[in-house]
Amino acid sequence: MIEIIFRNKHEAEELFQHAIRIQNYTEGETTILHNEGQYIVRMYPEQCSGRSIEEVKRTFSAFLMESKCDSWFRKIMAEKFYYQDSEEQQQILEIIHSILEGQREDLSTFLQRVDIHEQLRAAIDRLVHDDISFSYDAFIKFRLKPLLDDMTKYVELSIDEYKMEQEYQMFIQTLRDFIKDRESKLPTIHLYLGEEVRFFNQHFEELSRMDLTAMIDRRLLINHPVYVDSVTIAPLLSIAPQEICLYSESEEQPLVRTIKNIFEERLKTLHISEFNMRKQHACKNISEPS
Repeated sequence: MIEIIFRNKHEAEELFQHAIRIQNYTEGETTILHNEGQYIVRMYPEQCSGRSIEEVKRTFSAFLMESKCDSWFRKIMAEKFYYQDSEEQQQILEIIHSILEGQREDLSTFLQRVDIHEQLRAAIDRLVHDDISFSYDAFIKFRLKPLLDDMTKYVELSIDEYKMEQEYQMFIQTLRDFIKDRESKLPTIHLYLGEEVRFFNQHFEELSRMDLTAMIDRRLLINHPVYVDSVTIAPLLSIAPQEICLYSESEEQPLVRTIKNIFEERLKTLHISEFNMRKQHACKNISEPS
C-alpha cells in the first residue's frame, strides 16, 4: 500500500478523482480517508487488476503535471511577484508554456532548459516504494524545491516579457491614435523592404530620403525615441497613407508585424517578387494615352 497524506481536502480529492476518472482505477485500488484533520489517499499496487507500483508512480506524476503545475506557477506569481489578478496570471502562464514547449527560442536562451515531467518522475522514483506513507506537503516543500526554484526563474522571465508586451501594446495603441484623425499626405505608399528600405508614391515614383525626412513629424521622435525609427515607422506615421502596399520576403519580419499592428486594415502585404511587376504595370498605365 502507498499512502499519501494531505492537509488540504480539495487536493486529496483531486488526486483520488484523477486516479478514478483519468487513470481508470477502481475503488478497490484506491481509497480516500479522513482522519483527524488529515485526508489520506491510499493506493494498492498489484491488487484487483494487478496494477504495478510503476503505474502508481505514473499516476501520481500525471496528477502533478496535469493538475498542479499551473497552480504552482500561479502561486509563485502571487507570492513572490505579487501578480494576483487571474487574467494577468493567465497571460503570463501562456508565455511560460510557450517557452517550455520550445516556441520562444528568443527567451529560452536565457534559461537552462527545464524538463518538469522528468524532474517530477525522478523525485517520485527516489521516494515512492512499497508500503510507504508520506506527506504530500512535505514532498512538495522539500523534494521538489529544486524544481520550484527553476519554475520561479521561468515565472520571472515571463513576467519581464509580459511587461514588455504590455508596454509594446500601449505604444501601438498610441500610434494608432496618432494616425486616426491625421490627414493623409499621400493616398498610397508602396514600401519596399529589401536590402534597404525604399518608399514609392501611388505612381511608383521613389521618394528620396530628403523628401521623407522633410515629412516627418518631429513629435514622434521626441515622444517615442526608443520605439519609433526615423527610417521606416516615422515617415509612414507622418504621411499617414490610406493604403500601404508592403513588399517583403516574409510577413513574419518584426518590422512587418509592427507596421501591420499599427496600420491594420490599411496595410496590404505582398511578396517582394511582385514589386517590379506591379511597378511596370503602373508605369505602363500612366504612359498610355487616355
